[in-house]
Amino acid sequence: MATLDSHGRIADRSAMKGLHWSPGLRLHIKERRGLIVVSADNQGVFKVTKEGHVRLPAVVRQWCGLAAGDRVLIVAEPASGRLVVHPPGKLDEMITQAHDAVFGGEHE
Repeated sequence: MATLDSHGRIADRSAMKGLHWSPGLRLHIKERRGLIVVSADNQGVFKVTKEGHVRLPAVVRQWCGLAAGDRVLIVAEPASGRLVVHPPGKLDEMITQAHDAVFGGEHE
């Protein structure tokens, strides 16, 4: 879990280390089904900041309903070379689906 700062930055050194991403690396950032997918891309418009953070563009934050201070689940996928950001709304949806599968829609 990481907290989004007022500039859209995500600071998680363990994820960056696991992906072998360093400052200046070019990135491609897109929204996909409510998740934010960040991948290394030599042609990418975005970069890992000099501090080693990923900065999510304002338009992507708006699409996903993210605001400063929001907690997001970040998942580093070293095999595919990508970072997946799960906004709070998607986490709620995933948990609801998992609970429905376990409890069959019954809430005790």
